[in-house]
Amino acid sequence: MSQAGVDLDVHLPAIGAGDPAAFARWLAGAEQPLRLSLRAHAASCDTEAVLQETLLRVWQLAPRVEPDGQGNSLLRFAHRIARNLCIDEARRLRTQPLDVDAAGPQHQPEQLRVEPAPPDPFVRRAIEECREKLPKKPALALTERLSRGGREPDAQLARRLGMSLNTFLQNFTRARKLLAACLEKKRVFDDAR
Repeated sequence: MSQAGVDLDVHLPAIGAGDPAAFARWLAGAEQPLRLSLRAHAASCDTEAVLQETLLRVWQLAPRVEPDGQGNSLLRFAHRIARNLCIDEARRLRTQPLDVDAAGPQHQPEQLRVEPAPPDPFVRRAIEECREKLPKKPALALTERLSRGGREPDAQLARRLGMSLNTFLQNFTRARKLLAACLEKKRVFDDAR
């Protein structure tokens, strides 16, 4: 549970059932702590892209997340996804190695203050609409990576789709850029920039 006493897991059952309004309420409380935890990695990865991909994965994988009794299970899950995405991107870009403890205790998920903001009931619907507009191959690459939850290397995902690794990465990058542009047009993440 956060210092502010807000356990965002109250939204978890509804998010798992596909309720976009519940996801928007969760996002209103989770976005700031996620952004704060990514600041320590800004030199090693594109934190905005990581945040967007993290939110997509959280939406996709939320039905599998089980509360563990410690509070903010979904938020802690999102922090792990974001951290792992930063590490993966830093490795891919061959930037300086990440100091995974660089954020210090004040930026650890259990220590962050969760301050609810006004909910945006259109986030999930916007994500779904934007994903539906993706071309076939980028959509396949995005879906494959999201559905595996970071548990398999990209080379394995590419083979499964019958693509070379380079083609898979190009399709995934294209999907991510198209999705980000679509969400920006819908003004989903506009206030965060």
